[in-house]
Amino acid sequence: MSRIETVQTPDAPAAIGPYSQAVVHGGLVFTAGQIALDPQSMQIVEGDVAVQTERVMKNLDAVLSAAGSSLQSVLKTTVFLRDMNDFAAMNEVYGRAFGDHKPARSTVQAARLPRDVAVEIEVVAVVHG
Repeated sequence: MSRIETVQTPDAPAAIGPYSQAVVHGGLVFTAGQIALDPQSMQIVEGDVAVQTERVMKNLDAVLSAAGSSLQSVLKTTVFLRDMNDFAAMNEVYGRAFGDHKPARSTVQAARLPRDVAVEIEVVAVVHG
């Protein structure tokens, strides 16, 4: 069995529990759900779901980069929203972050998210190389 590698980068929020920012196995990277934490202050960014989604995508980009991947190599995303009425605003930022790349996606409304954020996103991507 091949080894499971953990990913840790200071360019994304440190794990705030017993988990890794991401793990790499079998040529794939599986990220933890990212919320709108600023990696330097470890505070939630102020703003609406669009502002929070911008921070989430930056965090995901940093974790993927540390894992040897990128947003353009994402196969699948799962988006958790506090309120499905925020879908359009989240989707606009999400679409800009991925550009022409369109990974498979599931979006669900969650009863409650960590730190009461508006959005959390996790991804599975291919590792370059």
